[in-house]
Amino acid sequence: MGLKDRYIQGMVLSGVGDALAYKNGEWEFNHSGQTIYKELQKLGGLNEVKVKLPKWMVSDDTVMHLATGEALVDDNSQKDRGIMFLKLADHYKKCMHDMTGRAPGNTCMMWVHKLKPLIAKGYQIPFNPRGGGCGAAMRSMCIGLRYPNPSELDDLIAVSVESGRMTHHHPTGYLGALASALFTSYCVQGINPISWGKGLMETLPLALKYVESTGHCAEENKEAWGYFTEQWAKYLKLRGLENGTDCPIFPDEYDFDQRDKFYKSVSFSGWGGSSGHDAPMIAYDAFLGSKGDWSELCKRGLFHGGDSDSTGVIAACWFGVIHGWDGVSPNNYKKVEYRERLEKLGAKLYDLAFPNDDASVPQRDNVGDYTAQSANSNVETS
Repeated sequence: MGLKDRYIQGMVLSGVGDALAYKNGEWEFNHSGQTIYKELQKLGGLNEVKVKLPKWMVSDDTVMHLATGEALVDDNSQKDRGIMFLKLADHYKKCMHDMTGRAPGNTCMMWVHKLKPLIAKGYQIPFNPRGGGCGAAMRSMCIGLRYPNPSELDDLIAVSVESGRMTHHHPTGYLGALASALFTSYCVQGINPISWGKGLMETLPLALKYVESTGHCAEENKEAWGYFTEQWAKYLKLRGLENGTDCPIFPDEYDFDQRDKFYKSVSFSGWGGSSGHDAPMIAYDAFLGSKGDWSELCKRGLFHGGDSDSTGVIAACWFGVIHGWDGVSPNNYKKVEYRERLEKLGAKLYDLAFPNDDASVPQRDNVGDYTAQSANSNVETS
């Protein structure tokens, strides 16, 4: 399986993760992962679920992820960043016409309508003290696919920050976009997941320098910067991942109820995954704990009490970029809504990232080679 295939399959599985976790709004707003999983079993289990319309539409997450990616691959977007940012604003405005039944966030809707893509810097909005939601994080994995190489880190930072603060102009919000994009680029590079968090912490100061260099609400952003960093530092310490070299530590008991409690504990307001810091955090936690198993990833990252479609769309994309379809029932992805658009976008993102089709990256078997440890022992957890 080549890297281009994994680009395509990662984009498709992002839509699958979204649709499965959303379940036309029934599961996104369910407070119990255990209840969701019991309902899944009544449907025949994960492998039997045929993700297709009308019962399994994608949410606003995939619609905005497509909008982000399709703006990035627009021919005019390759000319300079300013044009790209206006294209992003334009695509975000247009995608609002495709939100019926998809539960778009109030923050996204309100600020998208204030974007002015026909005038210079019409993509900029004022600083928003309440703009820390997950709406930027859930649509930014494609940025990591567009800029996957270490030499393109400046581009990844700039595009994720600016695309994020078009609707979520608060560090807690738009740094979620940076995390989603950065971790996706790590998937492409073949970097071991245990070091992703350390990489994020090393990248955050660079992001702050970028924000300061733009001069756009720099002081307000600096004052609000600390929360995102602090929350991620606490999480990495809890999992024993500060150094980026040790195996993640999970509790001996980490079932649906325990995960729901943990996800709630890392949230801003009690709804796990609804903010920019904890949507990629929960997706990362699920990705680490699943160790390459699709079913386990879904249990941890999709079927939980909280903003499950936002964590699901992120985690499933990472899974696809590394593992492709491996272990995924065709029922889950064959007829997912917007599959053709997702496939086409994945291919275009690859072509732009690797124009000579000579990508030199580790194979997926070299990624994720770690053993999760329990909190009270050194034995492998299931």
